[in-house]
Formats: sequence, structure tokens, C-alpha cells
Amino acid sequence: MKRFLLLIAMLMVVASAARAVEPSERLANPALEARARVISSQLRCLVCQNESIDESGADLAHDIRMFVRERLTAGNTNAAVIQAVVDRYGAFVLLKPPVEPATYVLWYGPPALLTVGLLATLIWLKRRQSAPAETTPLSADETRRLDGLIRGNDA
Repeated sequence: MKRFLLLIAMLMVVASAARAVEPSERLANPALEARARVISSQLRCLVCQNESIDESGADLAHDIRMFVRERLTAGNTNAAVIQAVVDRYGAFVLLKPPVEPATYVLWYGPPALLTVGLLATLIWLKRRQSAPAETTPLSADETRRLDGLIRGNDA
């Protein structure tokens, strides 16, 4: 049963990867196709969101790949093609968004949270180590009773 499930999982991976860039999408000019693949690897599939459009088998990814190839065939530069895609779908389509005020939280938030967490942990550990143990010595009666408990007598 495990082998059967593994086989099905492998077939699903192969099927999705095989659908990514279809032969009908490829450009006849190898240089333009190479440029299209470079651009496609930088653009996010808006359906999958964790894959580039070059890897995705979603219909929207197919549409964006075709749009990229149309723009390249029309003579646009790589930067112009990427900008046209961003204009059409928004900056979220970029797998590596630019560092600008709107994305500062995205770029600098995780390192800032990590730094604050580490500092808070260090402060907590420092305070924990330097905190004096608040113990009071046992009275004479408590000491006698403890000695009796240790020896097995109830004092």
C-alpha cells in the first residue's frame, strides 16, 4: 500500500512538472526562449504562490508565460517585460520584491523580530542567573524536625 501511494505521489509530481512549460509555449528563437525562461523564473504564480510561473501548471501561470513571450517577441527588454507583468498583476507577482518603503516590513521585519527575541532571551537569562535565591535559614525547631524525618523518626 505504501509503495502504491508513493507511486501515485511521484506520478503527480511528474505530471505537474511536465505541464509547467508546454512545448506549444516555447519560442522558435532559442535566445528569446532563454530570456523568457529567465523572466519566468523571477515571477510568482498567483495561484500556487510558492512556485515560479516557469514551474507552475496553473492556467494563470500559462497565461502569464504566454504574455511574457508575446512581449519578448514584440521586442521588449527583460526589464520592460517584467514591468508590464507588474503593471498588470501587481508587485506581488515578483518572487523577489524590490526594497522600497512598502516592502520594508517584509525585508526588515523578520531580522528585527529575531533580534528583539534574542535580546529579550539574553536579558531574561541574565536576570535569572543574577537573581538571589530567597531562602531563610531554618529555625532550630525546623532543623530538629528535618533531622528526625531524615533518620526516619517523626519528631
